[in-house]
Amino acid sequence: MSALRVLLDNRPSYLSFGAAWLLGHGAYAVSQGDSPLVRLPAAVPGALLVGGLLIAMVVTSVVTMRAKRGATGAEAVVGNLLAASWLVGFGALFFVITALSSALADDNVRMLLWPTGSGLVVGLLYLAGGAAYRDVLQYALGAWLALTSSAALFLTGASPYWVLALAGGGSYLVAAALEPRRRAVAA
Repeated sequence: MSALRVLLDNRPSYLSFGAAWLLGHGAYAVSQGDSPLVRLPAAVPGALLVGGLLIAMVVTSVVTMRAKRGATGAEAVVGNLLAASWLVGFGALFFVITALSSALADDNVRMLLWPTGSGLVVGLLYLAGGAAYRDVLQYALGAWLALTSSAALFLTGASPYWVLALAGGGSYLVAAALEPRRRAVAA
């Protein structure tokens, strides 16, 4: 069975990442800025985001492993290279953010660049996955995440978190709703 011919159901992945982005970035959004809507202990937004992302990664790993069973040759190589790209992308992001934070001697750089930079990396990886698997929905989601996450850098206060929660998390939920249609067209 070819990995490119496997019709992966991305709904569990999209739903779990959408919930993580909505809850995690949403918690940052409501608790940040000059006049936060809600006062939360500093660890709560981070715990919601990290916990949600960990759950989403497990869900995605299970779905992907099941779909890749039986993939051989070039299709297996594509899947393995895309999987490794996540480690490379986030490793590179770690170096960039650490270097910029150190050079600018400003911890706020980390608070702004980790969520927006992560959205950029995820978006670019979805672009690559969408192109490799001819998945227009995943490609469009990647383009949206890359652009909105990067554009959020122009905002101040809690606004970048609102963009990530609503435009980012919301786009995952829209993609999950459109996934059955994509699968029907591709079948």
